[in-house]
Amino acid sequence: MVTRDFSGDDVAKVLVNKGNFAWVRTTGDHMILKWEPPEDHDTEPRTVSVPRHDRVNTGTLRNIAEQAGARDFDEFCKWIDRNR
Repeated sequence: MVTRDFSGDDVAKVLVNKGNFAWVRTTGDHMILKWEPPEDHDTEPRTVSVPRHDRVNTGTLRNIAEQAGARDFDEFCKWIDRNR
């Protein structure tokens, strides 16, 4: 079974270090990350809000994966787990 037990810091660290997101700011207990597509991509920029919690709920993790542009939630979780 794929692990879904991640802290917000784990998720943000992987998105910044491996997913080319930039940490824009922290608002309250949420980290706001932004991804700008390369010029040759026909996609919109993405903004992801990651809570600074010790454990991110599965529903919230699904929302983060969707905001980040992940097509497969289980693969997203495996990627976070491999790179944290």
